[in-house]
Amino acid sequence: MNTEKDFSPLTPNIVRALNDKLYEKRKVAALEIEKLVREFVAQNNSTQIRHVIQILASEFALSQHPHSRKGGLIGLAACSIALGKDSGLYLKELIEPVLTCFNDSDSRLRYYACEALYNIVKVARGAVLPHFNLLFDGLSKLSADPDPNVKSGSELLDRLLKDIVTESNTFDLVSFVPLLRERIYSNNQYARQFIISWIHVLESVPDIHLLDYLPEILDGLFQILGDNSKEIRRTCEVVLGEFLKEIKKTPSSVKFAEMANILVIHCQVADEAKLTNDLIQLTAMTWMREFIQLAGRVVLPYSSGILTAVLPCLSYDDRKKNTKEVASACNNSLMKLVTPEDDEDTEEERGGSTGSPSAGEGQPKMEGDGNDMLNASQESVGLSNISFFTPASSDRPHVTLDLDGIVQVLNRHLHDSSTGMMTRIAVLKWLYHLYIKTPRKMFRHTDNLFPILLKTLSDESDEVILKDLEVLAEIASSPAGQTEQASSCDITDNKLVLKVPDGPKAVQQPSTASKAVDSSPSTPSMNSYFYKFMINLLRRFSLDRKLLENRGAFIIRQLCLLLHAENIFHSMADILLKEEDLKFASTMIQTLNTILLTSAELFQLRNQLKDLHTQESCALFCCLYRSWCHNPVATVSLCFLTQNYKHAYDLIQKFGNLEVTVDFLMEVDKLVQLIESPIFTYLRLQLLDVENNPYLIKALYGLLMLLPQSQAFQLLSHRLRCVPNPELMRTVDESKYMDSKKQAACKRSAHTQVDYNELLQHFDRVQSKHLEVRHQRSARASDHHDRKLM
Repeated sequence: MNTEKDFSPLTPNIVRALNDKLYEKRKVAALEIEKLVREFVAQNNSTQIRHVIQILASEFALSQHPHSRKGGLIGLAACSIALGKDSGLYLKELIEPVLTCFNDSDSRLRYYACEALYNIVKVARGAVLPHFNLLFDGLSKLSADPDPNVKSGSELLDRLLKDIVTESNTFDLVSFVPLLRERIYSNNQYARQFIISWIHVLESVPDIHLLDYLPEILDGLFQILGDNSKEIRRTCEVVLGEFLKEIKKTPSSVKFAEMANILVIHCQVADEAKLTNDLIQLTAMTWMREFIQLAGRVVLPYSSGILTAVLPCLSYDDRKKNTKEVASACNNSLMKLVTPEDDEDTEEERGGSTGSPSAGEGQPKMEGDGNDMLNASQESVGLSNISFFTPASSDRPHVTLDLDGIVQVLNRHLHDSSTGMMTRIAVLKWLYHLYIKTPRKMFRHTDNLFPILLKTLSDESDEVILKDLEVLAEIASSPAGQTEQASSCDITDNKLVLKVPDGPKAVQQPSTASKAVDSSPSTPSMNSYFYKFMINLLRRFSLDRKLLENRGAFIIRQLCLLLHAENIFHSMADILLKEEDLKFASTMIQTLNTILLTSAELFQLRNQLKDLHTQESCALFCCLYRSWCHNPVATVSLCFLTQNYKHAYDLIQKFGNLEVTVDFLMEVDKLVQLIESPIFTYLRLQLLDVENNPYLIKALYGLLMLLPQSQAFQLLSHRLRCVPNPELMRTVDESKYMDSKKQAACKRSAHTQVDYNELLQHFDRVQSKHLEVRHQRSARASDHHDRKLM
């Protein structure tokens, strides 16, 4: 430094001492500067004061010489001490050169700068708050300083500044938040500790309403929550806990909507291997639960994003039990927010077309473009792979359910083979809930959902299948599913063609929703999706025989509970009547017959068929009979059930013309076992009335003659040996007995409108087709065998 340069009012001795390498000499110079400035203050000579500060800043603190910079720093601190309360008038000139020295490469100089600023702030106190951002910015850098002495000095300055902010009621939070939002994303551990400590302090000050700006820093807080330092994580947990307590106290002033997406992001685990992510996810999920409960329908526009985050957590194991429980609470609370009012058209929908959307219109895209609703502009570090949903109605005055987005999320989870069982159950519960609460809008998505719902019937879990059947049953029976067009669903496949039968057997389509509800079970009349469901279910059974074998009976029994047994059997019989795959038709009839005869769910239908005293019961019997003809033994059992013993005997007489195979004999064996079951108790009791039931006995003897010497043969033979002598059972007057017999016959014929001759002819035609198909199959097998030998 040029010592001959004029530095007045600083004397040459002061200037020389400030440039000295010894701290003690610089300290002596600082005391002289303090004395000089005090004189200027007494004289109210602000010009000279500014001149002294300007010399110390430009010629010393910002000098190229390190000892000069040290002298300048101690000199500026001395000026501040001398100015006292008046230092606030010169703070900008005092602080800026000191902060510049924070970036010095010399750690000792950084320490002296920290010391100087501490003295300046200590004197000025609240007057430094207008310069708080500059101080905070400088301190945030020193908090990560590698030198322990510098860090120690910065911590002293930090505590002093926190005390000043806590005591003040003039802190400018508005101008500070942008800086805080910028610095909160620092990855440095010490910088994070500094940031979180300041947020903790500001949040605890009653007059500083940091909660109003929480949306600006919430994402950064969750980033800090994932820090490797246990201490930092603990502090961050405390801060987030305090914010959540305040949110619960004053929910009306909370900006829930602005923070919903942030929580959605952090509810999703980007890297499950990191244990800190579990803490982030659990905390975010806890916040989400509280938001849903406190904000209510305000979060509905974000429901698709919330479900994206929540649903996978429902399948967590006990290692993440807490997260799973909180996610379940979120899911249940969100589901309760959906109400029938969400089925009403919005103003935009009313202004557009009122008709049903065309193919692809109004439907969520399920494949290929699943990220169309994702917001890729994420500022947060490390969140590029996280699903982030933009609310569909963020600028609307009324909260609107994002139904398209929800259905897209649910559909995607059903399609994903890695989706856990509990998640699939939750997805199906959501679909069922939406069909109940918003049926009209949901039916716009039914064509897209229908295939995956049918595929889900092959799920490994019975509980999943049960929920899936509930959804399908609701689709098939909801009045909202009524359409003006006929329900002719021609489904063509290389292996199977199923068509809705023509004529009166087809399901009637009522013109109004009330008709669908009030219609008689005797005339199945569900909505337009019911027959489509039945056709596709049989199609699936045909293509997946394991499904039919392992779950077919279970599925059909549950559907009988959900959609009324007569509807199920009536429609399936109609469809199978036109089935071209005769082997499948026979297998399917055998399955249906076993369910009809053995399942508790079919008790009412069995009673309806037991006595054909009404036109409806006769029509139902004829409908079933025509399809049951695909399986001769099942047809006989149907006749036993309906007490058509003469017709059963006539059918058995025709068995001599059929091809008796091992499978055929096994079915007869099963029928004998069924006759001994509680279902046919009434039939066994009728064996006591020999004279009124001669054809029953003949039919049973016919079955006995069909059987080889086996256990079933012995069982039935023993039963028939127990049939009493008719003479011994006659206990009334002969004339009265005959009169009652005639009256019973007349009563039965009066109510029974069944052409049994026509039914026998139908049986012959069906069995002829079966015989022809078997011959063709045998011929093809023989030709194939001959070609192999050649």
